[in-house]
Amino acid sequence: MLEPEIVPVPHARLGEGPRWDARTGTLLWVDIPAGLVHRLDPADGSHETIDVGQPVGVAVPTTSGGLALAVRDGFAVLERGRLELLAPVTAAERPGNRMNDGACDRAGRFFAGTKAEDDAPGAGALYRLDPDRRCERLLDDVTISNGIAWSPDERLLYYVDTPTGRVDVFDYDPVSGGLADRRVFAEITRGRPDGITVDSTGHVWVALWGGGAVVRLRPDGRPDLSVEIPATNVTSCAFGGGDLDVLYVTTAWDGRTGGQLWRCRTSSTGLPANPYLDLA
Repeated sequence: MLEPEIVPVPHARLGEGPRWDARTGTLLWVDIPAGLVHRLDPADGSHETIDVGQPVGVAVPTTSGGLALAVRDGFAVLERGRLELLAPVTAAERPGNRMNDGACDRAGRFFAGTKAEDDAPGAGALYRLDPDRRCERLLDDVTISNGIAWSPDERLLYYVDTPTGRVDVFDYDPVSGGLADRRVFAEITRGRPDGITVDSTGHVWVALWGGGAVVRLRPDGRPDLSVEIPATNVTSCAFGGGDLDVLYVTTAWDGRTGGQLWRCRTSSTGLPANPYLDLA
């Protein structure tokens, strides 16, 4: 049984989006409503916080050394302390929407989606920001756009719209970034699915909001392992460390538990997190 431990960093109201930045050997994650990006260096335990000035759903490294963000208003980049909005996607959506979780493919395309703050059904969408900064809307009728991850060969894209209670899968074209043939990969019955990651053997790890755990799904969608987390609302997970064998887990405060960052060493190896390729 995997035994998680608390990482000694500040608690978050809604911790989300852990990403390992291999270039710096650090872990990134966010506190969404506080508008904070956190960075941890596990080698010495040092920690820094960046206030981006508005809610932030996820932060990923860029190839130029900055950060690409899915903030309340849309896709943005943060370089040398300056936030630049690249694509104001929520301006065309329902008032009160914000961006949420996301991830990049190997070509450096940044996928992220939206949700309504009041969780209105179907109010959100899924978008793709290309390296040339063009933004395309890929899916409509999304309620809470959450985890996005790819199979090791990048021929499949796994996707979570949390209230559906499912992890869905698409055929993915790594050349064009196109999606096709959406279908159910797994039905989640313990809580609801939130953030996800995929390991080097193609297993899909799913954070369970309301379920107090991370569950590992086989490539055929069947569960075969769970990591119990002492928090009700488990929000996301990612592999980090030099060997990509440390599972980092974010959680949200529910009034009694949560808000901590957790980690545990595993026998699995994650896939490298891809940076955003900003060609502008």
